Amino acid sequence: MSTPKKVFTKGNEAIAMAAINAGCHYYFGYPITPQNEIPEYMAMHLPAVGGEFLQAESEIASINMLLGAAATGVRAMTSSSGPGISLMQEGFSYFAGNELPAVVVNMSRQGPGLGGINATQGDYFQSVKGGGHGDYKLIVLAPHTGQELYDLTIKAFELAEKYRILTLVLGDAILGQIKEPIVPWIPEKTSGDADRDWLITGAKGREPRRITSLFLADGAMEKHNWHLQEKYDRIERDDVMVEEVDTEDAELVVVAFGSVARIVKSSIAQVREKGMKVGLVRPITLFPFPRKTLLELGGRAKNFLVAEMNTGQMVEDVKLSLPDGCSVEFYGRPGGSVPTPEDLFDVISETYKKL
Repeated sequence: MSTPKKVFTKGNEAIAMAAINAGCHYYFGYPITPQNEIPEYMAMHLPAVGGEFLQAESEIASINMLLGAAATGVRAMTSSSGPGISLMQEGFSYFAGNELPAVVVNMSRQGPGLGGINATQGDYFQSVKGGGHGDYKLIVLAPHTGQELYDLTIKAFELAEKYRILTLVLGDAILGQIKEPIVPWIPEKTSGDADRDWLITGAKGREPRRITSLFLADGAMEKHNWHLQEKYDRIERDDVMVEEVDTEDAELVVVAFGSVARIVKSSIAQVREKGMKVGLVRPITLFPFPRKTLLELGGRAKNFLVAEMNTGQMVEDVKLSLPDGCSVEFYGRPGGSVPTPEDLFDVISETYKKL
């Protein structure tokens, strides 16, 4: 059996490569830094697999083109960064109301406003809490390496079709621009369930199917919302992903996601060498959030430190997940200034000394 071949590639290109290998043959998008390698790769490689690349006139157009493609059952994707994702929020709500599967990638940049092109995690609230109208959720995946960008993009298509839900891959400028080796692979299954009786296919000798998010009959909207909530509960029960590092004996647990988590791993290795019992919890699904993991861990480790590249967003979900009696500290770096392993070593050490 041959050894899988490694490819040295940018994070953005790993996402695009994974999408095509997952059977995504339709891409609609609009250029914005720091994710431009995704549409560039799709424009170059989709024609070779019989796919279609279309640069829309705006992010509003691209999300609505994606909705139309998703309604026909094809695998389709768009990508952008914070300001573009903001423009897509109404479309996100329509995806949820219509229960359509597709994948969106957000390589977030500084904000608010136009901000800058450096890395940030300021889009956590936008991704997890939702900026569109109504009661809805997206599945949100937070990779932290080039290989995970590849793997979780494929996972995003699978989850989108499993639950008929819009799935968001949340990265940042570090992950999009980092270049490291990955091992590409092709999933066995590249399309949705065999039935999929919800697809728009035209009449074809019978009554045409109708995908809609308009519910005007008495009680219909409430029934639909409870149906959606039951789906979100199932996702939380069955598809939470989380990584724990050195939490078995930890007296202090750091919680971090994405690019910050990979930096924290280096810092924890350093403080462990100094005899400090520190562990890491890395949420891979930001929705559903690994509340059960934190609740159980909070029963024995009472001290937590949340590290994010923002002014404090995920820290709110950490506090809500932990049992009473736990202490939660926060370390943030908003505005594109990336903490070094040494920075986090100092913060973790100082926090540990106060236990």
